[in-house]
Amino acid sequence: MLNSLHIENIAVIKSVDIDFTGGFSALTGETGAGKSIIIDSINLLLGKKAEKDLIRKGESTAMVSGLFSDLSDAAKCVFEDAGVALDEEGNVLIQRSISLDGKSQIKINGRTVSLAVLKVISGMLVNIHGQSDTHSLTNSANHISILDLISGNEELISEYDKLYSAYESIRREIKNITEKEQERARYVEILEYQINDIDSLDLRDGEEEELIDKKLKIKNSERISKQSGFAYKALKGSEKGSISYLLDRSIAALSSISDVIPEFAEYAERLRDFRYQVDDIAEEVYATLEIDDEDPTEKLNSIESRLDKISKLKRKYGLTVSEVLAFREKAFSELELMKNSETLIKELENKERDAYNSALKIATEIHERRIKGAKILEKSVCETLEFLDMPKVVFIVSIKESNNSGEKKLTPFGYDTVEFLISANKGLEPKPLAKIASGGELARIMLALKSVIADKDGVLTIVFDEIDAGVSGKTARKIGIKMLSLAKTTQIFCVTHSAQIASLADSHYLINKNDLSGFVETSVTVLDYDGRVGELSRILGGLNVTDAQREAAVDMLKEKEIYKNAQ
Repeated sequence: MLNSLHIENIAVIKSVDIDFTGGFSALTGETGAGKSIIIDSINLLLGKKAEKDLIRKGESTAMVSGLFSDLSDAAKCVFEDAGVALDEEGNVLIQRSISLDGKSQIKINGRTVSLAVLKVISGMLVNIHGQSDTHSLTNSANHISILDLISGNEELISEYDKLYSAYESIRREIKNITEKEQERARYVEILEYQINDIDSLDLRDGEEEELIDKKLKIKNSERISKQSGFAYKALKGSEKGSISYLLDRSIAALSSISDVIPEFAEYAERLRDFRYQVDDIAEEVYATLEIDDEDPTEKLNSIESRLDKISKLKRKYGLTVSEVLAFREKAFSELELMKNSETLIKELENKERDAYNSALKIATEIHERRIKGAKILEKSVCETLEFLDMPKVVFIVSIKESNNSGEKKLTPFGYDTVEFLISANKGLEPKPLAKIASGGELARIMLALKSVIADKDGVLTIVFDEIDAGVSGKTARKIGIKMLSLAKTTQIFCVTHSAQIASLADSHYLINKNDLSGFVETSVTVLDYDGRVGELSRILGGLNVTDAQREAAVDMLKEKEIYKNAQ
């Protein structure tokens, strides 16, 4: 439930703090006092687009925060899945700020979150229903989810979603292969050309780097020969002046006196190690001096030609030789797929049939539950609407099965299409809700549906925004009685101009607009008994409140206690 609401610099509200209780709360006030701003502020907490026009004139920022408690188990699961932690007491504090530069910040229990996360979790906190929201009721796409709530299909639908996704994945794979099959000949020709084009060079991974290295050595062959020759001669090539010769002489000298100076034997041995290393290096250097009979220019041209061919392949198939070879492997796999497509399609079609049958089994269970749930929903809605002064109403939940070539056609919702049909007057054929002209009738249907599913959708706070428009007198009173009943398990807010509804509320909040030194500010006051009598009298009255109106207001409040005790 919504425990408290803080609004700062929103429209004509400078700063307002409102503490709420459970049960049924009414919000009233003169037209233009700011009742809609309260709703706009709550909508900001639910993820509605933050328009900078909402910011109070003369201010650069605005902020709304709401504290929610006593979340349903369903809401807690949604919070957990979204990675949003509750505080130690299980509460949720949502803060949202907006600024003139278009920036917006959202925090939940002090942690910054995205708008997408806010929208996911806020749907489990508050539902707002107003005259504009009745349009969602006329959209038949929303009817199936309402029926599923009544039918208790949540777990089955979760299971069906997984099976249907697997089924659709196989169907997409078949479609992709089939589409390629239709242009198979051309595609096979392209793949074969690409593979042959790459194979014609007999590429090796790392070959390009080797060729570049050889090219560099050939271009510097004269310098390499000169410097390598000098190094070889210094290491080993000179009979008496080379390092090898001098090491041999040193080893022999130290060994000859090692009987006198024993440690010289170790020095001689270490010098032998150096001698072996020098020989190894000398042999490696000498290898570069080996005469190559091939003309360097001809060899360089051959390397350049090879590199050019590799470069052309890279321009067509990848940035590196590795990528070109990877492209070749992929093309080969696709070619094999094309050659074996008929076999693969048959295998996939068998998998598709198995996946279809698995999903169909669950869809059939869902359908059967919907049939039973439809009867419950029809009965409950008709009873509620009859109480709300629609005694001749006929409400039908139409369930049609989708078929394709004699078998059930699966969709993300099973194989059913659901639409609510209604006839408000005796003798008239039930028609889709979208064809109902009366806003008052739509408002009552919405209230009836919400009454039926209130304890099933996990949302514990509902706001009704002037849904009593178009009704009055006895009907408005009955709408209030229904809200009072609904408030036993759900926190109910109702923005209303009806004294018949407001007098039934457990708490009554007056939205008032004041002119303070040329600045308009909205305030919110929790009315005591006398305040309620005065406000109800104002709503009932005209220009001046009469004693008769005050007496009527008192009677309404007394009657409210009778209704509440009778429930």
